[in-house]
Amino acid sequence: MVATTGENRLLLRELVSVSNRVAAVSARTEKIRILGEAVALLEPAELAIGVGYLAGVVPQGSFGVGYASLRSLPEPSTAPSLTLGLVDASFTNIAASTGPGSATKRRQEIDRLFALATADEQEFLLALLVEGLRQGANESLMMDAVARATGIPIRIVRRAVMFSGDLGEVAVAAREKGRNAVAGFGLRLFRPIQPMLAKTAASVASALDKTGNAAVDRKLDGARIQVHISGGETRVYTRSLNDVTDRVPEIVAAARALHAGSAVLDGEAIALRAAGSPAPFQVTMARFGSEAEAHPVSLTPFFFDVLHHDGTDVLDLDLSARLELLGDIVPNEFRVPRVVTSDPDTAQRFFDETIAAGHEGVMVKSLETPYEAGRRGSGWLKVKPVRTLDLVVLAVEWGSGRRKGWLSNIHLGARSADGFVMVGKTFKGMTDAILEWQTKRFLELETRRDGHVVYVRPEQVVEVALDGVQRSSRYPGGVALRFARVRGYREDKTPDETDTIETVQAMLT
Repeated sequence: MVATTGENRLLLRELVSVSNRVAAVSARTEKIRILGEAVALLEPAELAIGVGYLAGVVPQGSFGVGYASLRSLPEPSTAPSLTLGLVDASFTNIAASTGPGSATKRRQEIDRLFALATADEQEFLLALLVEGLRQGANESLMMDAVARATGIPIRIVRRAVMFSGDLGEVAVAAREKGRNAVAGFGLRLFRPIQPMLAKTAASVASALDKTGNAAVDRKLDGARIQVHISGGETRVYTRSLNDVTDRVPEIVAAARALHAGSAVLDGEAIALRAAGSPAPFQVTMARFGSEAEAHPVSLTPFFFDVLHHDGTDVLDLDLSARLELLGDIVPNEFRVPRVVTSDPDTAQRFFDETIAAGHEGVMVKSLETPYEAGRRGSGWLKVKPVRTLDLVVLAVEWGSGRRKGWLSNIHLGARSADGFVMVGKTFKGMTDAILEWQTKRFLELETRRDGHVVYVRPEQVVEVALDGVQRSSRYPGGVALRFARVRGYREDKTPDETDTIETVQAMLT
């Protein structure tokens, strides 16, 4: 694999080659083998960067660029010369471009970077900048690859990543220092960890069949927060581990009143109306993204788990023990409403009351499960009402990475008096069979192209599931779908039988 120019200067083309090899195979074990070889051979100076890139992750986070600003790129280079170090430095410059003139600065840096990249490298960089790689590798697969390459058990690697939040850092420790260094990772106050996630269940009854006696939590449609408290200092982090303490003084004030010398708490922040009902999700997010003095809305924290208390990590305790501890730390007004039950009827009544109060649904949590940070554990199951719409496909975008050569991201339209109004996009819920079918279908309906977007006659009906609708100035109808995913194409329906824009607008809460 390794080809270098100078000391510790791995060429990007070698990483792109690995990514293409991973994309070309479907078996998970073979992907892990290929990635494990890369982990073993990456130069020490580029190990953290390379592992992240292969997982589709860049340390700089969001770049503030989209396809619209990348439609016209320099001609690709014919000779590979980019190193991972040069790419990382360029990404840092792009991410650091803010304020007046930042769009121009970002574009200039992008042009400089892409002018040095070959055609394959340009495609790889484009995926990293805009939408992430879809070659079948992700952070979970990379953790398996690190474990394979170093001989360290995957449970130890996974736990270290949970505490670190940085797979690259763990990969370096594993490769360069060994098992003891990886096993030494632990929860550190004011260093947030990835939150535990939930799988989906069709109903509260089916969820309880899997969990038995469970805590049934109200699922709030807010912003996930992790709050760290110690020695009079309080910091608030988002789901993506960003520090937003300065933006949310009301959450800081609530946290400082809790009964703990030190603690790490998991919860949600949400904007409430005067009567106590939830404001629309978009209102919460608008407030969460702005300074407190610049926004009239206040956020209320609701905590549902505790990970650390007064010097002791408690993630490995059963949920029942953690909830008892949470009750000692957090007053009722700041705890997520819940019932503890094994009775489906009791859980269903709580679910119905939750939906009637304007909330998302419920979380059914096994009382025996530990806190599995960064994982979608089977001990947590979310149950939400299924909302579906029949919409028309207006356009579709060519995919990249694993979806290269297939039409992937579809543009969704609701029926209006004048035709169809776009209300969102999605590439979720598509199997390989669906991708193959829709590529052929939409090429038959093609009317024109604009870059990577293929516009089609509005004739194909698709059923999508969604989590809700939010206000949006991006689309003419003033609304956008939230977390839309394909349930299937409807050959039994015509475009004039689809849902109207008025129906979509009525879903606003």
